[in-house]
Amino acid sequence: MTVRGTDEAAQLPLTLRFPPDQRFDTFVGAPEGALALLRAFARAESEESAVVWAVFLVGANGTGKTHLLLAACAEAEAAGLRAAYLPLAAARGRVRDAVEAYEHADLIALDGLDAVVGERDDEIALFDAHNRWRDAGRRVLYSATAAPDALPLVLPDLRSRLSQCARIALETLDDDGRADVLRLRAQRRGLQLDNAAIDWLLKRVDRDLGSLTALLDRLDRASLAAQRRITVPFLRQVLG
Repeated sequence: MTVRGTDEAAQLPLTLRFPPDQRFDTFVGAPEGALALLRAFARAESEESAVVWAVFLVGANGTGKTHLLLAACAEAEAAGLRAAYLPLAAARGRVRDAVEAYEHADLIALDGLDAVVGERDDEIALFDAHNRWRDAGRRVLYSATAAPDALPLVLPDLRSRLSQCARIALETLDDDGRADVLRLRAQRRGLQLDNAAIDWLLKRVDRDLGSLTALLDRLDRASLAAQRRITVPFLRQVLG
């Protein structure tokens, strides 16, 4: 079950459920071995995952960092563990209050470290929480657009701790990868996208995974309302 925390922390716009699209088996383009490592890490079921207790995901915007953090949380909950997901942009300036709500989670996913970089009090709060979670045997996932040594952190001790995390670097998908994402996620919704429709979409939509997911949600609703298949003429009508 997702950890909700104190009343104050609950007022933050936290993600309290994990969308079905955000699963390991729907992720496209992961580095070799990354999904197996994260799955074992989330479930705390292997000797390697017992050694690796903190993982740092690095990648440009739209490479799927949030997808993997949410997938790990869903995987942990499926294994009967307690998981908590916190988008740090929602907690800027009050990270200490936010993370204290998750002290008893087995897996803590902190998304978008970039959002609090340079906020000294927030960095101190993360440093303190990192040490507590390590001592308590919690598992922690971080994400950022740059590796710890490339982030403009003001707290050297936090940089040192984050640099000790196992690191997974994500790459931006090429058009073939984006086509695979569209095809896979459409199938999970029961939508049929032929190659012509996919090619048309890829020439007109943003590259990031979040935009692709939002687009499919929109097309799903439009297709259901119109009782029509998603063809190129239908796409022209809906998207212009």
